[in-house]
Amino acid sequence: MTQPSIGPTPEEPAGHTSAAARDAGAARADARPRDAAHLLELRGVGKRFGSVIALDDVSVSVDAGEVTCVLGDNGAGKSTFIKILAGVHANDSGAYLVEGAPVRFASPRQALDRGIATVHQDLAVVPLMSVWRNFVLGSEPVKGRGPFARLDVTQARAVARRALLDMGIDLRDVEQPVGTLSGGERQCVAIARAVHFGAKVLILDEPTAALGVKQAGVVLRYIARARDRGLGVVFITHNPHHAYPVGDRFLLLNRGRSQGCFAKSEITPAELTRQMAGGTELESLAHELDAGAAT
Repeated sequence: MTQPSIGPTPEEPAGHTSAAARDAGAARADARPRDAAHLLELRGVGKRFGSVIALDDVSVSVDAGEVTCVLGDNGAGKSTFIKILAGVHANDSGAYLVEGAPVRFASPRQALDRGIATVHQDLAVVPLMSVWRNFVLGSEPVKGRGPFARLDVTQARAVARRALLDMGIDLRDVEQPVGTLSGGERQCVAIARAVHFGAKVLILDEPTAALGVKQAGVVLRYIARARDRGLGVVFITHNPHHAYPVGDRFLLLNRGRSQGCFAKSEITPAELTRQMAGGTELESLAHELDAGAAT
């Protein structure tokens, strides 16, 4: 099966980021009006499940035309973070603001109605259905009225094909079952779907997990395209080498607590990787192991 056309391929590997890329991220941040409200903002948000503290005093903002990366190992609180943003859970403390106004979503539908779209890791697609059928699922164009209303297949196919091409995704055939696509291609289709149906904020749950280098690179380029179209992107990942090339802001979580939120100009790829690897905890372990080997 042919791969989607993605335009020019960057010469730099996914883990490498030039000074020019860091400068571009800083320029995007500087271009934002100082008095403009963030698309999304969490202020001191906390969430408990019984005696378990899932999130504690987490603050971060998401702006149009920027990628906010949320990094953490397993058990760091990333899943709870996503579910609060997406309206699955309500925060127990702190404030959740959308375009400057406090909100308390009762369901994911309410979040979606405010332009907050979530692409989960399992993608929630129907593998045996065609690409175009999955694309319009839940937002199907119809023809006829009342009891005579029915799916407008011709328009649905055209909408899916046009929206995919608009994002630079040139699949061989939108009639093919979505289950025949690679993991990276399915992620790209999901991103294009969210963009087409009017998302202002795109939340991506580990979109590059379990993908090879080439497919991860495809997904990262479409994340950048969504950002360049003015969406605020929340990129959840445990891989700093995937986060840094596309990220503008980096929130580090560890056991439900924030370890800091950094602009791209404030942290280097090496420091981001060190923080993700455990930072001083890992260094202490290395010294302990070295000391044990010496005895």
